[in-house]
Amino acid sequence: MELDLKGKSALITGGSKGIGLATARVFAGEGVALHLAARTESDLERARDEIEANFDVPIAIHPADLSKGDVARDLARDCAEVDILVNNAGAIPGGTLQDIGEDAWRQAWDLKLFGYINLMRAVYAVMKARGRGVIVNICGTAGNQKPSLYAAGISANSALIALTRALGGTSLNDGIRVLGINPGDMVNERGIMFLKRQAVKVFGDESRWREMMSGLPGGSAPSSEDMANAIVFLTSPRARYISGTVLTIDGGLSGSQAVIGS
Repeated sequence: MELDLKGKSALITGGSKGIGLATARVFAGEGVALHLAARTESDLERARDEIEANFDVPIAIHPADLSKGDVARDLARDCAEVDILVNNAGAIPGGTLQDIGEDAWRQAWDLKLFGYINLMRAVYAVMKARGRGVIVNICGTAGNQKPSLYAAGISANSALIALTRALGGTSLNDGIRVLGINPGDMVNERGIMFLKRQAVKVFGDESRWREMMSGLPGGSAPSSEDMANAIVFLTSPRARYISGTVLTIDGGLSGSQAVIGS
């Protein structure tokens, strides 16, 4: 299927690893010019060099700490021409309400929650003036499932899911589509780290992390590439009337939760 994305441009935060890097690769294959943002310049350089070796698209890298509002707004100004924004930067530590101290809570939210908000506010205004654009927020299934052992994460993800739905519910009036992706447990760098921690708790052996996937649909977990394929399709003109929705990609796990007593 031709996605009609050639000649477009995209800004991807957290673009040096995981979902961000996988999305950059798929966009590059569609002929999309790239702006990749992340904290670490050396990681961005590796990502850029890898993509340039395989695809003939312009790539600009932006080392940036997006937990700082002024940095996010500067990035938006530097990338004012982009057609697509993929908000993906940020990882929130696990723990209960009592486990996570205020400093750690605020530090995580400054990047994952306010980083998204600051970039959306700045980029949306430019897109509105042009009358076109797409914004995709990478949230997380924890925002729907709400496990108490991930208190800071479920709170941020829930807020992003609600904001994405609310903004996307009216954004087409400005020529903009706003939508989101909820990744489930994944086989990527961060996902494997989580599975190893769970394997230590269950088996006392992190090397048995693959066994933690046995209870997932099909006995497997999605990859960053699975998320990237969905993101790129949803940003394309083929999905022109999709806005205000957050797609959960977890193999149906969240839809199979048992009712008490069933």
